[in-house]
This record gives sequence, C-alpha cells and structure tokens, in this order.
Amino acid sequence: MANVKKKLWENNGTFSSNDGIRASSLNFEKGQRTRRQQKDNGFKGKTQNRRQSLNDSLEGELRAFLIDEGALHTYDDLTKVNPVTPTTVLKCLQARYRAKVFYTHAGCTLVALNPFQPIPHLYSLDVMKEYHCAPQPQEFKPHIFIVAEEAYRNVQGQVEPTNQSLVVSGESGAGKTWTSRCLMKYYATVAASSSPKCQDTVERIERRVLDSNPIMEAFGNACTLRNNNSSRFGKYIQLQLNRSQLLVGASVQTYLLEKTRVACQGVNERNFHIFYQMMNDVTKEQRRDWMMPRDQWFTWLPNAEKTLEEDCFKETTDAMTNLGITKEKQGQIFQILAGLLHLGNVSFCPPTDELQPCDLQEQSKAFLQNTAHLLQISEEQLLTCLRLRALRAGKQGVLLKPCSLAECSVRRDCLAKVIYAQVFDWLVAFINRSICADPSSWCNFIGVLDVYGFECFTVNTLEQLCINYANEKLQQHFVAHYLKAQQEEYVSEGLEWSFIKYQDNQSCLDLIEGNPTSVLSLLNEECRLNRASDAKQFEARLEKELSDNTCMSWDKFSKHPHFTVSHYAGKVSYQIEGMMEKNKDPVPPELILLLQESRDSLLQGLFADHNTEENSNRGHSKVVTVLSKFKNSLESLMNILHSTTPHYTRCIKPNTDCRPLTFKKEEVIVQLEACGIVETINISAAGFPIRIPYLNFLQRYGLITNSRMWTQSMNGDGLQTDKDLLGSAVADVLNVVQKSNSLDCPSPNETETGSSLVHCGKTKVFLTHTMLEVLEGQRDRVRTQRAFCIQCCWKRYCQRKREAQRRAAIRIQAAVRTWLIRRELLQWHKAATIIQKAWKKWRISMEALAEAELDDVADIEEAVPVHDPNIRERVSVQLSICQEPVMVQAWPLGLALASAPNITLAVTVTASGFQKVISLMACLKLPFRSGDYKVETNQFEQGVASIRAQPQESIKLHLQRSPLLYANICPGQKGDGVTGFNQILLEKSA
Repeated sequence: MANVKKKLWENNGTFSSNDGIRASSLNFEKGQRTRRQQKDNGFKGKTQNRRQSLNDSLEGELRAFLIDEGALHTYDDLTKVNPVTPTTVLKCLQARYRAKVFYTHAGCTLVALNPFQPIPHLYSLDVMKEYHCAPQPQEFKPHIFIVAEEAYRNVQGQVEPTNQSLVVSGESGAGKTWTSRCLMKYYATVAASSSPKCQDTVERIERRVLDSNPIMEAFGNACTLRNNNSSRFGKYIQLQLNRSQLLVGASVQTYLLEKTRVACQGVNERNFHIFYQMMNDVTKEQRRDWMMPRDQWFTWLPNAEKTLEEDCFKETTDAMTNLGITKEKQGQIFQILAGLLHLGNVSFCPPTDELQPCDLQEQSKAFLQNTAHLLQISEEQLLTCLRLRALRAGKQGVLLKPCSLAECSVRRDCLAKVIYAQVFDWLVAFINRSICADPSSWCNFIGVLDVYGFECFTVNTLEQLCINYANEKLQQHFVAHYLKAQQEEYVSEGLEWSFIKYQDNQSCLDLIEGNPTSVLSLLNEECRLNRASDAKQFEARLEKELSDNTCMSWDKFSKHPHFTVSHYAGKVSYQIEGMMEKNKDPVPPELILLLQESRDSLLQGLFADHNTEENSNRGHSKVVTVLSKFKNSLESLMNILHSTTPHYTRCIKPNTDCRPLTFKKEEVIVQLEACGIVETINISAAGFPIRIPYLNFLQRYGLITNSRMWTQSMNGDGLQTDKDLLGSAVADVLNVVQKSNSLDCPSPNETETGSSLVHCGKTKVFLTHTMLEVLEGQRDRVRTQRAFCIQCCWKRYCQRKREAQRRAAIRIQAAVRTWLIRRELLQWHKAATIIQKAWKKWRISMEALAEAELDDVADIEEAVPVHDPNIRERVSVQLSICQEPVMVQAWPLGLALASAPNITLAVTVTASGFQKVISLMACLKLPFRSGDYKVETNQFEQGVASIRAQPQESIKLHLQRSPLLYANICPGQKGDGVTGFNQILLEKSA
C-alpha cells in the first residue's frame, strides 16, 4: 500500500504514514467530534499557564484521561493518543524515548528524537532491505526508512507529481544532518541495479554520492553552542533516478554559507571542521609545507583542544580522492586554507601619523610572509591592499588612502571570507560535475532538504536572521500545504467540519519579506543609499515603519540598537550594529586584482571571472545584497518543493546539552508547539487525510465495476463529463465495496457525513486509511481474478500453439521418413535387379556345367567346344596307367565318385570354414583317411570345388535370411574361396 498513499491525489493532499487507525480514534460523528474539540480547547486553555510546574500538570491531566500509562510507549502513531494535547503527546514521546524508541508517527509527519549516541543496528543494511522488501512497510515500527520507502514507491508509481521532496526540519542539533545522511545511504542501497553489467557504474555513483557528505560537512559544518556538527549552510540534494528507478546521479544546491565564521567565531564555538582536521590529523611533511607546527596557535582556531568525531582528515581526503579530486588539487586547496589561518594572525597597530597607514605588528610579519608564500602572491602588494584603500578620482586616476585600524581588520577578514567562499563554491561545482548525470539519462528525482535549524543565541546578526527566515518559509510551506489547505478543502467540498486552530506564521513572514515595507526591504534600501550606516537611525526607521506588526517588538531598556521578531519557534532579538555592512558584503576591487595575479593556478582560476571594473562602476541602486540573493535562492527552493510531493520529518532535540538519553520536558514541549505537531495530529486523527478527485478515483478503482467511464479514462479520451455522472460512477464503486465488505458508504449527493470512513464531496472522494485499505484489497482481488483469466487464456493459447506445432512436426517427420524409405526401396530395387541379372547369368552357366558332368569328355568337348574355357578345364580328367595314386584337382565330384571303383584317384576337396568341411565329409560318408583315396582339406589355400548332388533335378532354396546380404556377391571363379551359389549351398548344408 505504500505506493498508493500519494497516488492520484492532488498536491495539497497529505496523509498519515500509519495504516492501522482504529474506529475509536476515528469517530467522526458530529456531536462526538464537537465534544472532543471542546475538551481539547478547554485543556489547551489550562496548559497555557506556564507558571505552574509542568510535571504537576502532566500528572494531573494524565490521571484524568489515561488509564494505563505503561502502554504509552506502544503507541506508534500519536493519533492513537486520547485526548491529543501537548501534555499527552509529550508524555507518550517521553515513554518511547525511555524505551529507546526514537521514531513516532504524528499523522503525516514523522517525529524523530535525537538519541545523542550511535545506534548502528538501527540503520544496518539488513534493516534497509527489510523495509524495502516489505509489502506494507507501514506495518513495521516507525522509522525514517518508512518515509524514504514511501517516497521511492511513489516515484515507481509514476503518478503526478512524481518527483518527491523529503523535508527534514528541526532546531540546530536535533539530528537533521544525520537523518539526511541515512536517507542518502538508503537510496544508494535500494536504488542500485542488480545487473552485473552495470554494477561497477552504479557502485561508482553510490560511492560518489555518499562521499559528497564528508566533504560538505568538513567545509560547511562547525561546532556551535547547540550542536557539535551544525550545518552552517543549507543544501538540497537531488537524487536522480532513471526510468527504471535506479540511481544514476545527484546534484547539490547550496544556500547561504556562513562564511563570516572563518574570521569570527562565537564564545565556546569553533571554526569549520576542515581547519581542525588540518591541525590534528596530518603528517609532518604536510605541517612543514603548510608552516603549521603542532604547537602553533592561530587566532581563528578557538577551542582547538576540543576533539570531535568529525575531526577526521583522512576520511575527507579519501572522499575527495573518490570524487576525482587529484592529490595536486587537494594540496592546492589545503595550502590556500593554511594561508587563511596565517592571515588570521596578521594584526595592525595604530600609526604615529594619521596620514600614514597602520603599522604591522612585529609578531605579525612572519605570518604575513607565510600568507603571501602559501597564497603565492606578492607580500608587498598584500600589505598594501590591507592598509591602503583605492579611490577613483575622475580622470585623475586612482588614489590610495590609508585605512583605519578597524578598516584594516575588515579588509583582512573580507579577504579570508571571499577566498573561503570561492573554495567552497568550487568544491560544490566539482561535486556536481562528478556525480550529476546527463539530463537525458534521468527523468525523476527525490530531493533531500537539509537546512540549518532555527537559532537563537545571545548575539544574533544577519546570519541568524537569514537562517530563521528560511525556517519560517519551510514552516509556512508545511502550514499551507497541510494544516490550512486541508481544512479549507473540507469546507469547500461540503464536509461538516469545525476548524482546528493552528499557529499560522504568515504575519511573521509578512514582517520579514512583505511588500512594500519589511525588514528585508528596509535593510536593502539602507544598503543602496550612499551614506554611512547608522544603527540608531535604522532602529528608529524600523519602529516607524513596522510598529503596527504584532510580531515586531523592542526592548526599551537595551543599550544596543536591536529589533525582536516573534518567530514560530520563539522570540529572537537581532543586533543592528554591523548588519548593513554584512548585507552589502563589499569586496574591495584591489583584493580581487591581487588574487587574480596569484601564481597558484587554482586561486587564480577562482577569481578569473570577477570583473572588478564592472563592480566598481556599478551604481548603488544596482547593488546585489546578501539578503536579496538569499531570498531569490530561497524562492527557487520553495518552487521546487511546491512542484513535488513533500514528506515531513520533524527532528526534536531532547536536551540542549546533547546528553545521551536525556529527556527535558520543558525544551521538548516548546519544540512541539512551535512546529505545529499537536495541530497536525488533531487534523490527521479527526479528518480524511486521503483526498482523490473523482476522475483519478475512477482511473484507479473503476475496474471494480468495469464501468464505461473507467474504460474511457484509461483510454485517454479526455472524459469531459458531468460531475453528476462521475459521482454516480464513484457511488457504484463504493456500493460494490460496501456489499463486499459490509461497510456504510454514502452517496455523492449526501450533505451529511454518512460514514466515518469515506465522504463524497463535490469533486473529490475523502477517505481514511482504513477505507483505503478496503479499496486496495477489493482492487487487488479484481485484478487477481482478471489476471487469472488472462493466464488461462494465455495458457490455452500456448497449449493450442504447442499442439499445432506438434502436428506440424509429425507431418514433417512423416514426409521425411517417406522420402527416406522411398530412397531405400529404390536402392533395394536396383540391387535386386543386379542380383537377378547375375543370377540368370550364373544359372545358365550352371545348367551347362551340369549337362557336361553327365556326358563323357568327348561329348562335352563336342557339345560345347565354344563355351567357357573354364568349363572345359573343369571337366577334363587326366587318367594315368601308373599304379600310383593320381592327383586329380578340380574334378567334378560326380565324375570322381563314378570312377572310384576302376581307378585310384586323389581327390582334393577344399572348403572354407571348419564347419563346412565337417558337414561335407559327413554328407559323403568319407573316412578321414583310406587306402584307396585321400581327402585333403585345403581350406586356406585353393578353395573348394563344386559339389552337386542330382544336378539334373531342380533345387529348392529355403532361405531364412534375405538374399540381399549377398547382393554384392557375383557368381564366378575366384581364387580366394567359395563364390556365388556354391557358398549358399554350403551354408545350407552347415
């Protein structure tokens, strides 16, 4: 459900981050709501008396309204507290703080209490994955990761406005910087690609985005009375996401660096962290190069003995290296900063003659020389620029006028401030070039706003005025976006609603920035006048012009010119002395020329674009003051916030001493009342935090009834229909949900609130989180059914497609097999034809041979004189009259047997194979040896002669094997064995 919370509703729609609101705290009956408000108003009247001890009032009120105080720490959402008053809210936060639970929902806002101690397991990687992978993160314990995940899922939903802003506000020391750091770490983890192909690129982007934090904090944060790591500038970080919601880059936009801290630090405060890192955590070679021995004392480094966790020089340099800042550039930056420290030890003494420039103190000469060496500028020109002021006297050229002692110090401080500001801007620009993605590669962003908190010191000057002015603008954004707009919308939409009073700081903003007369306009006008600044005169003018504003006051007993502004977080008194000079922020042109002539390439490049002639010739009416530049940048920031979906996180500082797990009620309740937490809880608990226009409601939930209007809206037809038609379609959807879940949903024409869960206004549907859960559940069920139907159709289509492919494959296989069989049959036919031809030829030869065996030799010779000579050779019998046995070879067996009684023959019968020989001998009934004849098996030498029994009769062959086995055997005489039909006979006899 997290991706639904801020979808489809308009910009001014906000809602609680908690989903489980019970009916006991959501009873919207008219009479009951009125009684609750009367109780709240009466109780607020009692708590306005601050003279009574706060502890006594807490105990008394809690006994009256609460039964089980031990269960207070279990309330994850302050809307569940009954009744919602500053006292009960405070008691609940205190109980949770004691139980070491530091996050609590307060309607649309997340309240974060600073524990002032590290809690690593609360922000581990496993916790990030747990919240990111949860179907409904709101069901988990309150955490900053819930706000981050909700914003990320809103981007994934791609519903206008898609871009998100996470506004982290609170006093200085409340934990805003740490919260912003956790948010950036979360997005660098969950918005990373899991593809190995682009894993290296994503890891590089993540590392650079995270490495920008140590650099920005080292150069822009300092230790103040209220916070050891106070941001002395504001920053808005845009985390750039592509169409797949993967982190591809980031950009940093800064606001009003407190550069005066370089040369002026308050009591018990410190300079920027980077200077102390250079003093405490560097090598001997670096100290020698920077001329900063360990025992050296610098005027601009107060409280150097105080060691903080932020004083880690190696972490800063490693981050700079990862961002691509080379070692050479780092050396140039630190050399310039070392030169500024030496410049702070340069002091002057009054001259003996008023017409002469101020004298340089003796102990300052070495520091001046070191400054010129480190900045690589001329020592003589540096001393001249610090002591002499250039004046233009028409055509006479430039005149040099000696500066007073105070002016020399101002010029020295101005030189240090302008150099440090340029170095800081160069770092920000380099970081943006390093981590910013190409505009074509990203389409949405999630912005994290970390701005300085509300401040009130003993002495407050222009910096505090700008800081508190920025906090007033952010508070007004929250008030206008949620507290005011939501209640006004209830009335305009026809809901029965009684306004809940809240603290509106619009009058304070009118005092600071209003037209035509305000503090800012008067300060800017005073700076544009060509006259010396007079604090008393400006105070009188403020009293004259702005005395009718209730937020402005003066202390008549104060000896110093001042004015007091009643901010939303309390009254702050601002000293007027020096405010006009800071607002002008003049930089003498001779100082810029001096820096442009530096031999240091980095320092020279920082001031290469400064046009001193244009600045010197510019009229007073065109002076761009610090306040005007800050106001313009703040207006651009507010435009960004108004164009995005905001998410609020209120950081609360439990104690001013920054002690771990220490909860001071007096300090916490002031912060709760100042930022409007109680009013936010009241509106969230007693209203409809989710507001959806009819058309957007149908676009998302119209599929429940599958109405025609839903189809038109999804097709992008413009749907310019009557409100009544839209209202009836919405009512149909709500009726279906009512029947399915047994709920009471009103019709769009009802004027009275017919349900405590939903109300149909004139153009919008107002929902509680409980009703939103019901609608989402019904929508999920409908989508599940339709998805099941789609899956069935798709599976049926796939099955039919597979069956068609199978049938086609069978046909192809049958055709191929038919072709193969036909080809084989053709080969068989060809082989059979060859066999038949050879068989017929052989048969003719055998018939002639059989006839020759039955006749005598003479007849054979006469009968077949022209036949095959082989036949004649085979039928020839050579008789001998010798008594010795005659060796007759190649005699026909029939002739040999016929002549056996009359002559002695030696018949040589050869056969191939032992079985054939044995079969032949058994068939002829021949002994192995006999005195009359001899049978010699000559199976390995000459082959076997023809064996024919009854050759004149027909021969019947009963073959068990195919004659194709002998298709390649042709009858005829071969000298290496039995051939042709003889071999068949022998195999049959075997």
